[in-house]
Amino acid sequence: MSLFDTRFVNLPENLAVFPLAGVLLLPRGNLPLNVFEPRYLNLVEDALASDRIIGIIQPKSPDDESAQPTLYDTGCAGRIVHFEEADDGRFLITLKGVCRFNINDELPSHKSYRVVKPNWAAFENDMSIPPDGKIDRKALFKRLKLYFSHKNIDAEWNSLDSAPDERLIHSLSMVCPFNPVEKQALLEAPNLQERSTILNTLLEMAALGDDISSSRQ
Repeated sequence: MSLFDTRFVNLPENLAVFPLAGVLLLPRGNLPLNVFEPRYLNLVEDALASDRIIGIIQPKSPDDESAQPTLYDTGCAGRIVHFEEADDGRFLITLKGVCRFNINDELPSHKSYRVVKPNWAAFENDMSIPPDGKIDRKALFKRLKLYFSHKNIDAEWNSLDSAPDERLIHSLSMVCPFNPVEKQALLEAPNLQERSTILNTLLEMAALGDDISSSRQ
């Protein structure tokens, strides 16, 4: 068995977690991170020395600056697929999403970073790419173009149009500047179709909110 074998049956029993408010990782999505806090430098070093898998999870309160903020129950594990050490000691890494998890329990902290007992059972389907053709791309692009226009976001429309359904939905869910609660709703969606529905709703609500704000000025 390869050290980096990420089949479902080989997912780790203990998982170091990196709490980040407003940050979303989804299966097969790529998340770049700039790591500079000493405890998370320790986390990355330990992950690189083992299976390269760490968990991304949000604190329930983005304003909680304590060392041990209360975490949401659900996060997503990713494997370090790119690593670079900056001259000032920072780590520049990219995580590739592997599988979501629920927290069963939290273990004593290790080198100041947090470690949990993950429960993977509800998310075995995360390991398989869902088939294309079940997403209403026409409706999605209609809302997306309006949203991007309001947010002054440039897009490579040809690349978005040619992306498979999962890559499209997951990439948009991860990069669009939704608030932490909205990001968590996207994470916890049971499947790609439900995530697409939530994404459509968030895009429409954001565009509508901008329209209302503009009309009051």
